[in-house]
Amino acid sequence: MLKNRSAVVTGSTSGIGLGIARAFARVGVNVMLNGFGDAPTIVKLQSELAAETGVQILHHPADVSKADQVAALIKAAETAFGSVDILINNAGIQHVSPIEEFTDERWSAVQNIILNSSFHAIKAALPGMKARNWGRIINLVSVHGLVASPFKSAYVTAKHGQIGLTKTVALEVAETGITCNAICPGYVRTPLVEGQIEAQAKAHNLPHDRVIREVILAAQPTKRFVEIDDVAALAVFLCGDAAGSITGASIPIDGGWSAR
Repeated sequence: MLKNRSAVVTGSTSGIGLGIARAFARVGVNVMLNGFGDAPTIVKLQSELAAETGVQILHHPADVSKADQVAALIKAAETAFGSVDILINNAGIQHVSPIEEFTDERWSAVQNIILNSSFHAIKAALPGMKARNWGRIINLVSVHGLVASPFKSAYVTAKHGQIGLTKTVALEVAETGITCNAICPGYVRTPLVEGQIEAQAKAHNLPHDRVIREVILAAQPTKRFVEIDDVAALAVFLCGDAAGSITGASIPIDGGWSAR
C-alpha cells in the first residue's frame, strides 16, 4: 500500500518523530530523517533502521526555523528519492512562562519551529504532490491545538495555528488526491517528558509516580501516557488508501483530555 513511497519527517532523530519514521520504514517507505543530534549517533540510527527495514534512510540537518533550510530539506528528499509523497511536520519546542515574562525571542522561536516550518514545508512539498496527484500531509499538533493551558501562550498559539493551516490546506487540495490532517496527542512518554518528570519531582519534592499522576497526567483522564507506537500507527493509517476521505481532520489521541 505504501511500499516505495517516500516521506520527510521533521524533528525525527528522537521521540515521536523517530517513532513515526520507524513505523513508515517498516511498511516500506523511504524516510528522510531531520533533526539535531550527535552525528555518529544519527549515522548509527540510519544504518540500523535501513538494515532492519530494507528501505533508504537518509538524514538532513535542516534548521526548520529557517525557511530556506526547510525548502532545501524538501528538495534534498525529492532529489534522493524522486518524490516526497508523505510530509510529517513534527518538529517542535516548548517554553513555559507567564505572558508578561515571555521574551520576544522565545515567542518567535516557538512560532518559527512549529507553525512557520509547517507552512514552509507544505509550500515546498505541494507542487510535487500535485504533479503526481497523490500526497499525505500530517501536522503533529498536540492536544494544545484543541485546548489551552496556562503559561504556554506561544506553544498553544502555534498549535492552534497548525489546526487552521491543516484545514486550509485540506480545502485547497481537496480535489487533487492529497489529504492534510492533524494528529493531536496528549502526553506521550518521550525523553523530553522524562526530563520534565525529573524536574517536577525535584521542584515539588515528590516521588516520580505522584508527579506522573498528579502533575504531568492531571488533565489526562486515563492517567496513562499515550504510547509513541500508537501515534505512529495513526500516522501510517492516515497515509493509507482507507483514509483517503479523511482530510482537514484534527484527531485527538489524548486519553480523553479534550473530552472535558
